[in-house]
Amino acid sequence: MVSAAPVRPASAPVSSRPPLSGRAVVAAALLVASVAVTWLAFWWIGLSPASLLAGLDDTARLLGRMWPPDLPGAADVARMVAETLLIAVAGTGLAALASVPLAFVAARTHLGPRWLRPAARTVVVLTRAVPTLAFAILFVRIFGLGPLAGALAVAVHSVGMIAKLLADAVEEADPAPAEAARACGAGEAQVAVSAVLPRVLPALTAIVLYRLDINIRASAVLGVVGAGGIGVALQTALGSLNYHRAAGIICVIVVLVLLLELLSVALRRRTGTGRATGGTPHRRTWAGRAGGRAGGRAGGRAAGRATGAAVLPAGRAPYDVGWDRRRVLRAAGAVTVTAVFLVSLVALSPDPGRLAGAWPNLRDLLAGLWPPAFTGDLLMAVLESLLMALGAAAAGAACGLALALLTAAGTTPWRPLSAVVRVLLVVVRGVPDLVYALLFVAALGLGPLAGFLALWISSTALAAKLFADSLEELDPLPYDALTAAGARPWQAFTAGTWPRFVPSFTGNGLFVADLALRESVVLGIAGAGGVGYLMQESIATLRYDTTAAIVIAIAVVVYAIETLARIARRHLL
Repeated sequence: MVSAAPVRPASAPVSSRPPLSGRAVVAAALLVASVAVTWLAFWWIGLSPASLLAGLDDTARLLGRMWPPDLPGAADVARMVAETLLIAVAGTGLAALASVPLAFVAARTHLGPRWLRPAARTVVVLTRAVPTLAFAILFVRIFGLGPLAGALAVAVHSVGMIAKLLADAVEEADPAPAEAARACGAGEAQVAVSAVLPRVLPALTAIVLYRLDINIRASAVLGVVGAGGIGVALQTALGSLNYHRAAGIICVIVVLVLLLELLSVALRRRTGTGRATGGTPHRRTWAGRAGGRAGGRAGGRAAGRATGAAVLPAGRAPYDVGWDRRRVLRAAGAVTVTAVFLVSLVALSPDPGRLAGAWPNLRDLLAGLWPPAFTGDLLMAVLESLLMALGAAAAGAACGLALALLTAAGTTPWRPLSAVVRVLLVVVRGVPDLVYALLFVAALGLGPLAGFLALWISSTALAAKLFADSLEELDPLPYDALTAAGARPWQAFTAGTWPRFVPSFTGNGLFVADLALRESVVLGIAGAGGVGYLMQESIATLRYDTTAAIVIAIAVVVYAIETLARIARRHLL
């Protein structure tokens, strides 16, 4: 029996347009919100074409006073660079050691006490929300000036990212080995060390290398608040109006960051999961997993070994413990990394007398944090940081899209132009945001305009890189088909490329906004508006209740923006 189609009443109008999907509604809402926030940020800062041209003119005069750069001596450069690298290595190493147990406890697959997981997740969120420079201000107050405060700031902030990403890797790992170990009577610590950690070790290596790259950039400017590194020399040069020396130090920072970025990319390629597993060991692991499932929990390990041995070539032991070239290189690399980490710890001068002298400062700080003192000025400063970040991210996304179209392989009008723009973007990304803020403050004076321009530049460079990579990853077949059918390039892009690029554009734009918000918090330390100046002032005047309110406000705002971005990505991607 065939049911009849529903009959539409005669009075009901027939619509030829399909209903809007949830994805289209979310994308339209984000677009309207971006335009509104950008306009509000321009109004709040007082940015207009006339003021922008005047600011650019002042900045050009400052750059003229900085030329030619006065490079420090080779010995001074080597000392400052070494101290910066040691801060980053020590902080990253301490964070990695603390993140491994924290990640296992925070993972949903952890079967230990239930109250540990929410506590671990709270630590991960709070350490990730507060920027490195904010932690540096606190640790300088506790431990005094020097690289020890910088390394601890890097370590505490890095724990949030490393632990979060490692927890995700632990949750995605194959649960069969862990279940077999538990069935044999192993405890949770034994399961984590013997069954799970070896499988997530390649992911942990990649995460730590990526975080080290970020921490080197952060360590280059920690000296602005007295936390050691090359930033001390930069702050001294700018404070004494020695712009030629400041330009030379900025050149050193840019070269250092670019060289280390190239080294980081090379290391990540050599430590990828494909190389980490190898050929035969990977087959043995897969076969052991299959045999473990076939033999059940109790006999999984024995069945896994038997099945693994069956697929090996004749004459090769199932578990070869010999030292081949790859194992020797890995062992040598592990020993080298451990030695460098220990040297970096010793270079921080963590003598017992200094650590004991920090206890009274820590006690006073903790005693003065409660109750937090929320004021109207604090909330207005937080709002200023929020407007600066979101407005600069929206403007940077628009400018970054234009640059991405010039650099992406499928959209660039001229290949040499694409190469030139890519090199310029790499150089611009190599300069930390705080350095841009210091330059704009020196050129334009104190205020949010300097912070907005600094974030605009960095957001544009980052967005252009992300958008260009996304465009090049799209399948060119629809675009080529439309151009072959007679469509013009802009028509083929609008109909064949843009609809598939919108999800990536939105997701990467939200990521840029997230990073801009974190950076806007600390730009006020250089006098570039926002809540950073209030934090530095509250610590200098021992008003720790205001410091606590600022940290809470920063964590809440950053976490709220991160949550909104995650919800938007879920509906769009």
